[in-house]
Amino acid sequence: HRPRLILDAQGGANRVVTRWVKGDSLSALDLRRAVKGCEGAIYLHSTTVPKSSNDDPAFDFHSNGLSALTFLGVVAELDIARCIFISSGGTVYGPPRYLPINEDHPTNPGVSYGVTKLAIEHHFKLLSHTGNTKPLIFRVSNPYGALQRLDGGQGVIGHFLSRALKGEQVQIYGDGQIVRDYLYVDDLAEAFERALVYEGDEIIMNISSGVGTSLVELLDAIEAVTDCRIKRQYLPARNFDVPVNILSNNRAKAELGWAPKTDLRRGLHLTARALRHRG
Repeated sequence: HRPRLILDAQGGANRVVTRWVKGDSLSALDLRRAVKGCEGAIYLHSTTVPKSSNDDPAFDFHSNGLSALTFLGVVAELDIARCIFISSGGTVYGPPRYLPINEDHPTNPGVSYGVTKLAIEHHFKLLSHTGNTKPLIFRVSNPYGALQRLDGGQGVIGHFLSRALKGEQVQIYGDGQIVRDYLYVDDLAEAFERALVYEGDEIIMNISSGVGTSLVELLDAIEAVTDCRIKRQYLPARNFDVPVNILSNNRAKAELGWAPKTDLRRGLHLTARALRHRG
């Protein structure tokens, strides 16, 4: 909420002061209190993950879809100039017809999580026709990095790294050849920063590394970075897991002047170091 740049006591580098507002995502009053006076808003709210969303699709749509509509109503009412929605590059496209997947690829989500994200996308796009707020939709691949929650059922890198450092076994669904596109959190944060000042006409952009890595390759890389041998348990494949998901980031490169800077090995090293620091 309007971060204020202030100098430290020695007159050194600037630091950002943020304000946390606790409230209900379905409450227009709470949301209004949170974003009033802001020039831009980034919407990252979600109560579900892909696996849990299919367990209760009604809850998924109610808690996420209605929250997004409430948020959009507040944004339009307050005339906030820029609004960014973090969608799911991993679920809205479904099984790929070609690789890498660009923004023109058909959308065919196989889980409620992706269906709800896609519905919210359409409501965000309506902003460009009904008000002064400029919407931008980021279809993000699989972000990871320091401070990632390890208990949320999402974020395989944090989960694998945590268990590797504790000498615990990891579970793999299928044969480990599922391929995903992993993006380090600092690169994602830079894309947010550039999006807040973007003045172009595009509304949807993939934000990704553009590089595919299988689960087996990921575990091998984690072993190399941590010098830990990982015990692996292979379980039956899950029917909602798309075999491969690699996103093209060419549009974001062209429109935002953005490109990921952190390769997987470096990102794993930074994340492992942060986990060790957290104990």
